[in-house]
Amino acid sequence: MSTPGSASPLATRFRGYLPVVVDVETGGFDWNRHALLEIAVQPVELDDDGLLVPGETTNAHLVPAEGMEIDPKSLEITGIRLDHPFRLAKPERAALDHVFAPVRAACRKHGCQRAILVGHNAHFDLNFLNAAVARVGHKRNPFHPFSVFDTVTLAGVAYGQTVLARAVQAAGFHWDPNEAHSAVYDTERTSELFCRIVNSWPRGASAG
Repeated sequence: MSTPGSASPLATRFRGYLPVVVDVETGGFDWNRHALLEIAVQPVELDDDGLLVPGETTNAHLVPAEGMEIDPKSLEITGIRLDHPFRLAKPERAALDHVFAPVRAACRKHGCQRAILVGHNAHFDLNFLNAAVARVGHKRNPFHPFSVFDTVTLAGVAYGQTVLARAVQAAGFHWDPNEAHSAVYDTERTSELFCRIVNSWPRGASAG
């Protein structure tokens, strides 16, 4: 375990970047037009054997930003009820503050200069995140603005699977279709998948 501000094996493994798994649920596919409705983040950690393991998950539901659209078909897929009394949605700025705080703390813990987004079709998540950051003028976004680790590519190489459910199962984990399309569930399964693939990579392969 590293002391705060010092470089940990995580920092040296990924050139100073901390992998943080992210999933968003949205009101459509166009990040410039459709609302961001839910976001979950999960920094990766190291176990006592130096293997990557999923860290703690933080999530937030969001109040749709003013002027942003919501396609009813997207709500059918995600099962999100915007008027649910327990949704406890936050405005975009407050939601970003909520999920960014543990990411910045994890970066400090491991001596990483920045987080790098890990996702399944990662640029979809990053584009919605960046659009929300731009809308609220957030100045403390901990994520790299364009680089990602995409588990679609990683799972395609490792298992010949690119669909998240099939890739998760190929990696040896359970997949519950009734829980899918929740930002928390998809983040945690993607995190397991990412850690399994990286941990299976030969330890000395990154040297040189």
